[in-house]
Amino acid sequence: MKKKLFFLFVFILAMCLAGCGQEKEIEGYHIQYLNNEKDAIVKVAYEPKSTDIAELIQEFLVVLWSDSENVNYRKPIPNDVELINYSLDGAMLTIWLDEDYYKMEQVEKVLCCAAVVRTMTQIEGVDCVTFYVGDAPLVNAQGEPVGTLYPDSFVENPGATINSILETNLTLYFANRRGDALIAENKSIHYSSNMSMEKVIIEQLLDGPDTEGLKSAIPSGTRLVSVSTVDGICYVNLDSTFKNHDYSILEPIVIYSIVNSLSEMATINQVQISVNGDNSGTYRDSYKLSEAYTRNLDYVTTLEEESEETENTESVESTENTEGTENSENTEEVDSTESVIDTEAIELMEMKEEENIRN
Repeated sequence: MKKKLFFLFVFILAMCLAGCGQEKEIEGYHIQYLNNEKDAIVKVAYEPKSTDIAELIQEFLVVLWSDSENVNYRKPIPNDVELINYSLDGAMLTIWLDEDYYKMEQVEKVLCCAAVVRTMTQIEGVDCVTFYVGDAPLVNAQGEPVGTLYPDSFVENPGATINSILETNLTLYFANRRGDALIAENKSIHYSSNMSMEKVIIEQLLDGPDTEGLKSAIPSGTRLVSVSTVDGICYVNLDSTFKNHDYSILEPIVIYSIVNSLSEMATINQVQISVNGDNSGTYRDSYKLSEAYTRNLDYVTTLEEESEETENTESVESTENTEGTENSENTEEVDSTESVIDTEAIELMEMKEEENIRN
């Protein structure tokens, strides 16, 4: 019933839309449409009728799903792509689309998302947008979750530069061989210009280190659902594989591998981890998913310190083995001496018995 009422509202509002007739640069609100070739976004001035955040969200979604009065512009969402639902959680707007979204051409899909994100984030209190198709997070052409999108998540000309490659240096924290400490690895990587740095960092942690003797602290097979940063807090949403615990790696090593790596970004002060969007309960025994964690370098060591510790341990074990061997040899000598003494005593006793018999 709610769905029918929503689309009735779409029809009524579409009949009286105003302010969408021509493109011009303004300081107020605007709606982003596609051009007729569907290879670029067109910004069109718009004066909303609502002022409340919830009403603005609904009104803007209605406009995005409606045809423009200008025949040179196309609505960013095709007729066969249906809006199933939407919700606002904090500053993150989540939008559910139906499966027909995946029938669009790749460039058109990017432009569609860009138009929606840039239009909706004009609303005060909406900083980012996450898309779901059906019940699953939106994925790219490689089947990887797209994650949370911001206005600057998109390049200006996706038809020409969607695959542009950038280079950066990262400091990532991986588990040592024993799984009881973190070691920083400096990594130079290339990444797509359409990926947020938060996503790049998590993906690199999942891929694992290049340095011998290190390993990923995150359980093998874990996938990133979404990641976003709002007001200095980075929200990392991982799939349920994250709870397939590898107990050879200590609990805080897993948590602070993620927290410390993301905290290398100047814009991140805290990190909160959730599993499929659920932040209730704890990770293993101690770490509440509802809490945001700050950088903790108490668990960080270096490869040099790790090597020295290993050498010292081997040296102690070698000394203990040597002392054990010497003690064993001394015991054997004592046993041999005692055996000789016992033999001599027996011979003396036998001689005394023979003398007694003669007498």
